Order: sequence, then C-alpha cells, then structure tokens
Amino acid sequence: MSEILSQSEIDKLLADLSGGDTSTLVVEEGPQLPVAKSYNFARPSKFHRDQLRTLEIIFENYSRLLSSFMTAYLRTNCEIEIASAEQITFKEFHNSIVNPIVLGIIDLNPLKGAVVLEMSSNVGYAIIDRVLGGPGLGIKKLREFSEIEKILLERIVAQMLEYLVEPWENVIVLEPRLEKIETSSQFAQIIAPNEMVVLVTLTIRVGVAEGFINFCIPHFVLEPILEKLNTKSWFTQVEHDVEDTFAEDLSTQVEKAKIAIRAILGSGTISVGEFVELQVGDVIALDQNPKGDIGIMVGEILKFKAKPGTSRGKNAIQITSVIRKEE
Repeated sequence: MSEILSQSEIDKLLADLSGGDTSTLVVEEGPQLPVAKSYNFARPSKFHRDQLRTLEIIFENYSRLLSSFMTAYLRTNCEIEIASAEQITFKEFHNSIVNPIVLGIIDLNPLKGAVVLEMSSNVGYAIIDRVLGGPGLGIKKLREFSEIEKILLERIVAQMLEYLVEPWENVIVLEPRLEKIETSSQFAQIIAPNEMVVLVTLTIRVGVAEGFINFCIPHFVLEPILEKLNTKSWFTQVEHDVEDTFAEDLSTQVEKAKIAIRAILGSGTISVGEFVELQVGDVIALDQNPKGDIGIMVGEILKFKAKPGTSRGKNAIQITSVIRKEE
C-alpha cells in the first residue's frame, strides 16, 4: 500500500508545482521487460566461447608437437601455429574448398562420426618434394595429385594424427585413425550442409611454402564431451596432472640418489701419549660386544642394526633390525 501524504506535504507539493520546481517529484518506473535477443535458426550457436577457447589451447599444444615432428621428419624448418577456432556451418566450410586439395577423412575413436582434415595443396606439394629429396619449393602450376603422391600424403597424415593423442588426453583418450585421403571436395560431404561445425585453422610453413591445415569437427562428434571442454575443468585437470608428474619424478630422482652407509664396529678412548706410542700388533679395546649387533649409520643417522660377516670374499653386514624415528 502506498504511503498517505499529510496535509502539510500536500500543500508543499502544490506550492512547488506552482513555482515550477519539480525536483521533489519522483517518477515510479514500471517493471522492465526482458530484452529480446536475435536467434538465427539457419546458423544456431552450439558452442560456448569457453569451449572454443579450450579447443584453441588443445590445438596450440598439438601445433607445437606437430612442428617438432615435421621439422625432424622433413629435415627442414617447419613452423605451425594455431590461427583460430570458430563455429560455422558445414556448407560454409565446403564452399571454401578449392580443388585440388588434400582432404583426410578421420575417425576419432571412441567419438562417433567423421572429422575432415584439410591441407592446402601448395603445402602438400612442398612436403612431397621434401620427402622425395627435393628442396621443398612446392609447385608453381596446380595439378591433380598422382597415386604415388596420394600414398605419400596418406603416410604423412597418418603420422601427424598420432600427435593428437597427447593434447586431448586431459579430455578424452583418443585413437585417431585416417580412413582415406581425397583430393576433391566432392568426397567431403560427410554431414548435412546446415550442420554446425568447429573449424580449427593452423598456419603452416614448410621451408618457403606457406599454407594452412584445417580441422573440421562436427558438433555431434564433440557433443558427448562438451561439458569437459571448458577452461576451468581443463586447467584443473592439467594442474593435477602436473602435480602427480612432479611427485613421480621427484620420487624417481630420490630413489636414484646415492647415500653413504657406515658400519660402526665400536669405539674406544685412549690418551694422546698412548696414541703416539701405538705399534703394529697393539690391541685397542672397544666398547662393542663382538657377538652383538653393530650400528649402521645412513649419513649421520643411526638407521639399522646388523651383524658383521663376509659375502663372496668381501666384508659384509646382515641387517637384523630397523631403527624407527620414534625409537
């Protein structure tokens, strides 16, 4: 219920209105209506920005691994970097393909569905040239790939896919497998044109040849693991893995460390004069019972009790008990 004004307040209000002063007036705002957002049914957004960022991180790690492999494999400088990760329709991806092109149809087991790897033709020619002993300059005039060149590309792409396992292991354990290599866009029709996909673009330079590698991943392929594709859970998992790895490495290094062990046969006390007059054959009495256990020092800590003896012609000790810290 609204507050009832007194007569003096009513008079003041009327006086302010007559004098043109409206500073005391308070306009009550009605309830705000929700703002409508536009939605494109032909191109729905199925990936959050956080998920796309996680994919960028995954393929950034993949780029580093692949760059090292390609540099060693081709024996020339090879630079690979992540360029972008964006969601588009499959139709937009398919229309951007220019023949001839290197297309790899990939199975990311246990994920269902196919993924398309697209490599620009000039990079494909440069790689083939390096494999066959050339300088890796590529080709000036585009032409169709021969059957031998397709076989070489198939072997190289299959090895490139092996390096996908490590970057994805914090999300899912993948078993990537190359199904086939095609050089025409008509063989890339793996899903409906209006289906949403993630297009991850990597820039690649092989010697002086420059180009790109695209990974076209349909939404339904990533749908079972979308909840894991967020930077918060991904970094948390990475931190746990780093801590576990550090602990394992530390434990391994500690186990390899060498430490000094001393067997204390006994101790005794003599004067300086007796020490100066010591001769060969003299006997020094020790405080240790010859039939009892002797102390074993690990560094400066008394850790074991043992009995002296011999083993394979060498002096040895046999551990009889362990001295705990509380003892």
